[in-house]
Amino acid sequence: MSTRDLYVKAGHDQGAPDRDPLAWQVPATGAARFSWEYDEGRERLLNLYQKGKDKQWDGSKRIDWDLEVDPLDPLGTPDEAMSIYGTRHWDRMNAAERGELRKHYASWQFSQFLHGEQGAMVCAARIVESVPDLDAKFYSATQTMDEARHAEIYGRFLHEKIGMLYPVNDNLQALLGDTLRDSRWDMPYLGMQVLIEGLALAAFGMIRDTTDKPLPKQILAYVMQDEARHVAFGRMALRDYYKQLTDAELREREEFVIEGCYLMRDRLRGVEVLTNFGIPLKEAEECSERSEYLQLFRQLLFSRIVPCVKDIGLWGKRLQQAYVDMGVFEMGDSNLDLLMAQDEEIAEKLDAERFAAEEGERVAEVADAIAAGGAAD
Repeated sequence: MSTRDLYVKAGHDQGAPDRDPLAWQVPATGAARFSWEYDEGRERLLNLYQKGKDKQWDGSKRIDWDLEVDPLDPLGTPDEAMSIYGTRHWDRMNAAERGELRKHYASWQFSQFLHGEQGAMVCAARIVESVPDLDAKFYSATQTMDEARHAEIYGRFLHEKIGMLYPVNDNLQALLGDTLRDSRWDMPYLGMQVLIEGLALAAFGMIRDTTDKPLPKQILAYVMQDEARHVAFGRMALRDYYKQLTDAELREREEFVIEGCYLMRDRLRGVEVLTNFGIPLKEAEECSERSEYLQLFRQLLFSRIVPCVKDIGLWGKRLQQAYVDMGVFEMGDSNLDLLMAQDEEIAEKLDAERFAAEEGERVAEVADAIAAGGAAD
């Protein structure tokens, strides 16, 4: 079935009537940079490039797509996670309607993951084009392939297992547009590697660690293993470069981070889902703001961004005050390296458990076949 047929109706009602709602063009700016310097480059980046090559994988084979998913409860989402839980709207719903709401929420969330991954693929390709150093171009080329794989996987999950997609959220699209329109070569790093990828990693991790559904757990664990490398790449490149910038240039980038963080925080309301269930926009926004679960969720989503921003050298007073206002300032002291190492370990452990179980099943099948053959004799 065509993707066009799977989008919720609101997706076809947006934009000008003569514009294709499934296409978006962003004018390209900046210069393509070539480097004729083919020496070995920075050892840390080249090691990351080697790891990026070694860790390539096939989403069609590594993930068990035969696992069944209940579209009405694809993530095992608790009632409390529904932003209208405890309201008159929730009380009026029967079990089937609540299941449909879970389906829409999961579709909205994974659709934003999908759109973000396509944005990451475009940004990684832009980095290949615009970054001046060859070692960074090498790594970005591997990341472009990673992001293509992630978009493929999320798209397949939405098409085959949920059967519904939501259009890109306005705030996510705005941040993508700001990132891609900027002519400075470091901005795709800052907008994508630090802000969008950092927020996505936290969202992925929260679902990965709470879901009891094996297929989404696999998808998120394996995607996060790649994303841990991507954030490390952004940190290395920007930390080196930002040491060379003037105070005025650093403040410009801090303003971009502040605006982007507010956009990303506001992106997480999911009011599009509630309006599709007939709840007025203003009331939908109020429900999302009052939800204790979503308040905690939105706060924890900055657990990867704040320490990364601090690590790369963007930590001026105005930026710090913005994080105080958001209630996430203390996350600047989080151990980002430990979080990334855990992301890698969880994926490897999941692989070990899955394939050990499969090997055990094959051994049992062989033993049964031998026993059956002996009995026949």
